[in-house]
Amino acid sequence: MMARIPVRDVTLNVETAGRGPALVLLHGFTGSTATWRPLLSRFSIRRSIVAIDILGHGRSDTPADPRRYAIEQAAADVTAVLDRLAIAHAAVLGYSMGGRIALFLAAAAPERVTALVLESASPGIAEPSRRRVRAEEDAALADAIERDGVTAFVDRWERLPLFASQGRLAPGARAEIHAARLANSARGLANSLRGLGQGVQPPLFDRLETVAMPALVIAGALDAPYTAIGRTLCRRMPNARLVVINGAGHAVHVEEPAAFENAVTDFLDHVTPAAQAPVAAWGEESGRAGQ
Repeated sequence: MMARIPVRDVTLNVETAGRGPALVLLHGFTGSTATWRPLLSRFSIRRSIVAIDILGHGRSDTPADPRRYAIEQAAADVTAVLDRLAIAHAAVLGYSMGGRIALFLAAAAPERVTALVLESASPGIAEPSRRRVRAEEDAALADAIERDGVTAFVDRWERLPLFASQGRLAPGARAEIHAARLANSARGLANSLRGLGQGVQPPLFDRLETVAMPALVIAGALDAPYTAIGRTLCRRMPNARLVVINGAGHAVHVEEPAAFENAVTDFLDHVTPAAQAPVAAWGEESGRAGQ
């Protein structure tokens, strides 16, 4: 079921499905709830799915003030949606930008997060000089989106080396991803970069030790930078486990969906509210595609 839910002075598009313990799904930059639809049939068998169009994306509002998109605001939006749905706590799965929001939420409101799944996600940029450069780059890209339009931006975005491995996808799958990106608005994408980019979010490295709920960190073996970031997360987070998926790049859920589904469902099945203890002993696993 899809509904637009008013929260905290904006309206967010939310898609729900299934029954059981809640699982929140947070997409990446240029995505929407459509990101998760190929996975809903399995994820919703034993869980109540709450997929949210992050502010500025999909059918959610696109405010004019970039400050409303800040990561603190985005995390508060998630808890407000849970409140509106009368959900006290949930597992949270976030991809890329959505993973940064999920990690911030877990650090800021750990009582609301029973388990955490981070796919190709980062705790931000530690060095102030690199943050300044990234903020400047994102601001210039935001200006270009508003000047040249979403179509020109998406063509440029899809040529980034980060997404090169998606060139191996079937033409139909690439077309669906392309269409979903085009469905976003120029203002929403531009202000997401200005307000929620890695250059402007507070880095979370000093707070990782406090993120103590069971956590699964997923990275694609072809995405070396985020595999390295995943190892850093797992060294610092007390109950985190890394799974590296062979044959996948940044968007593991698209490039190796069966392996992604298996990793997520196996993890969640082990960390239901009544059975969280086994995760504490887990370590890194590599090459689990198909298991």
